[in-house]
Amino acid sequence: MIEEVAKFNPWWEDREDYHVRLWRAQRYRWRPNWIDELSLEPFSLNFVLGPRQVGKTTGIKILISELIKKIEPERILYLNCEIFPDFITLRKLIEEFLKEEKEPFVFLDEVTSLREWWKAVKPLIDAGELENAVITVTGSSALKVRRDMELFPGRRGKGKTVEVLPLTFRGFVEVYGIKKWRLRYDEVLELFNKYLEIGGFPGSINGMPVDDILGSYVGEFVRFDKSLEIMKEVFSSLMLTIPSATSFRSLAEKTSGYSYKVVQDYLEFLRDLYVLEFAYLKGGSRVLYKREKKIFFRDPLLLRLFSLWSGTKPVESAIYENIVQEHLYRKFGEIYYYRNRYEIDAIADGLRVEVKAGKAHRKYPRTVVVLEKEDIPRFLIELFS
Repeated sequence: MIEEVAKFNPWWEDREDYHVRLWRAQRYRWRPNWIDELSLEPFSLNFVLGPRQVGKTTGIKILISELIKKIEPERILYLNCEIFPDFITLRKLIEEFLKEEKEPFVFLDEVTSLREWWKAVKPLIDAGELENAVITVTGSSALKVRRDMELFPGRRGKGKTVEVLPLTFRGFVEVYGIKKWRLRYDEVLELFNKYLEIGGFPGSINGMPVDDILGSYVGEFVRFDKSLEIMKEVFSSLMLTIPSATSFRSLAEKTSGYSYKVVQDYLEFLRDLYVLEFAYLKGGSRVLYKREKKIFFRDPLLLRLFSLWSGTKPVESAIYENIVQEHLYRKFGEIYYYRNRYEIDAIADGLRVEVKAGKAHRKYPRTVVVLEKEDIPRFLIELFS
């Protein structure tokens, strides 16, 4: 059985991996920092979470290319879980590998594609078969993997959980070779317009057809038994609403008759896939979860892709507000909005930010940062300085 997966582990035969070769050929490439966050000390069970096409597999292969310079290549096993019919087959293969290698590094890629994948690993941990191993698991559904992680209480050793996301605007600027951005701000403004169009995905930055990126997400919808017709309507109703606060019921009313429960289920599914995130209303110290929420896309490319796919174009201000919301959420791990006599688009860790696509026509309290269109690139970069 091990022989059958040898082609997915070319380092066993001193050959360069296909993903690493593609990465080396890219015009714009970078070594992802997140691979340094993983524990490589036995015993470890690492989890790598992030959306499709964000570079999880390539990052893992880059890590493997570095590992084989330090340890015997035969100790490293990479398995794409999409090729396995069930967890039993996966477990048998891991057990066979353990007979040959007592201190292995095992990488299980896209486990969300394999039902009950954890049954291939947990019994081996409980039996002490992996006490000298490092296991790294990747997945594209945050909810599914996080739920599966709860099945390993006290069984992760030194393992870490890492989230991999599209580049922030600061990261995007650096990939294009601009370090001292204040001295080259005209170029930064041009790059911001490009970021609005292609976002922070490695593939889009290197010219991958956007249809390929869209196809990978549509494939996930199908994999998780979501109706493409309903999904298009949900996106369409959302495009008609953002960046305004809304409710599941209000969004459902813009569909052809689907219930708010169906709309809620689809939006929460998209949240689990890192397509969307929610900003809740905050009143004083209270978070009002049941009130209207602002729903934002987690990368500008995703907003553009699903706008085209659903055939519905949002208002221009949506993309600017979404980018600011995502960057604040990425920085502080929280995002809310405020509404009283006036509305504040984003509140995070004491920062109060209002985004205006054009000129601000009203005065806000001095504690509110008002961002006009030309202010946004500078704000995004300085946020991560």
